[in-house]
Amino acid sequence: MRSALAFLTAFGALAGAALVGAAPASGVQSATAVAPGVTYKQFDIQGARGLTHAHVLTVNLRNTHTRLGLLYPGAVAARAAVSTMADAQGAVAGINGDFFNITETQHPGVEATGSTDGPAIARGRVLKASVPDGQRFGPELPPGTTTRDVIGVGVDRRARLDSLALSGSIRTPVGRLPLGGLNQYALPVNSVGAFTSDWGGVSRVRATCGTDTDRGAACSSDTYEVTVRGNRVVSKAAAPGKGAIAAGTTVLVGREAGARQLRKFFKGEPVTVSHRLVAATSRTAYSFALGGYPVLKGGRPPAGLDDTAAAVRTAVGIADGGKRLLLFALDGAPAYRSGLTIAEVATAMRSLGSVDAFSLDGGGSTTLVARAPGAAAVSVRNHPSGNAERPVPNGIGVFSTS
Repeated sequence: MRSALAFLTAFGALAGAALVGAAPASGVQSATAVAPGVTYKQFDIQGARGLTHAHVLTVNLRNTHTRLGLLYPGAVAARAAVSTMADAQGAVAGINGDFFNITETQHPGVEATGSTDGPAIARGRVLKASVPDGQRFGPELPPGTTTRDVIGVGVDRRARLDSLALSGSIRTPVGRLPLGGLNQYALPVNSVGAFTSDWGGVSRVRATCGTDTDRGAACSSDTYEVTVRGNRVVSKAAAPGKGAIAAGTTVLVGREAGARQLRKFFKGEPVTVSHRLVAATSRTAYSFALGGYPVLKGGRPPAGLDDTAAAVRTAVGIADGGKRLLLFALDGAPAYRSGLTIAEVATAMRSLGSVDAFSLDGGGSTTLVARAPGAAAVSVRNHPSGNAERPVPNGIGVFSTS
C-alpha cells in the first residue's frame, strides 16, 4: 500500500506541539518528552485519498512511574472533552475512546445517552457491558469482531486485545434470572438489565428501544422497572425512569419477557444482583479496558477491513509484548481531513511497530492531548475536525507519578 503509506512519508515531518487553532505542523524535529516513559511526535502520512497528518503518543509501561487508565466524566451516560477529563483526573496525556450513542433520530423523543457501545473498566471496577452487535452506534463492524472486543491493561501492566462478556444473575427466593445488561444504552430483546450509580441521571428508556439486529426498530411497548436497595425491592414502575441512582441501589429494567418477570416481584422481596465481565483470553484481571475493534492481530490485519472509506481516525497499537503502546490520532485540519481508510490505519500502525492495533471512535471525536514541558495542564495537539473538542464518554489517559 504505497510502500507502507510512503513509510509514513519517510517517517518525517516530526514536529512539536500543534495546538488547536494553530497552523498544521511542519519541519523535522525529534520526539518531545511528555513525562518519563511518554513521548509525543507528529508526522505526515500519504494515504490513497491524499496527505494526512498523524499525532502519536508512545507510552513505555516498563517505566514504573507510568500507567494507562480510563478517562471518563464520572458517569457512564455522560460526556466531556478529552482535555477536561485528562486535567480532572491528573493525566499527562490521552486520546478519545469508544464509539458512542450520540443521537437518537430513529426514536423521536427518546434521550440519547452518550454511552459507549462496548465494555468499560476503570481502576479495576466494571462500569458497563456491551450493547448487542446490531444496536451499536459506530460503523459496521469488520467480520469476526463484536461489541465485546476491548483493549485493556491488566494488573500485570501489560496491554492486550481481548473480549469481555457479561456474566450476571438476579437471585430471588423463587429462582435465578440471567442478567442481560449492565449500564448499557441497549438491552437484548426479552432481557433484564441492571443500572447502578455509575450510569448517571440520563433516562433509561433508550435501553428498551431497537432490537438485537435493528437499532432503528421501535421502542418496546412492554417494559417494567424495579428498584432494589439493600437487597430488597423498594419500588416498582411501569416504565423506565430517569435521575441519579443512589450508591448501593440497583435499578432493574426489563423488556418483553424480562418485563413480565419483573412484574412478579413484590415490594420487600429479597433480591440479589451480581455481575462481572468474563475475559475470553486473559486470566489476568484488567485494571482498565474500553471498547472498539481490532485492526491488527499478531502483525496481520483481520480479513475484511474497509479500504474505501477514508476519515479522520483514532487508534492504539500494542508492541513489545504489551509493554509499549502507541496512541494514534489523525489531524482534522482542512488540509489533512482526507484521512485514512481502516486498512491504511492498520498499515500505519504496523509501520510504527505495533503487533496488535485497535480502532477507536474517529471523525469529530478524534482528539489527542498532552502536557507541554513544565505545563500543569494538557493542550490539544491535533486539530479536531469540528474546530473544537467534541464531548465524548471516555478515553485512554496516560498517568505519571514522576
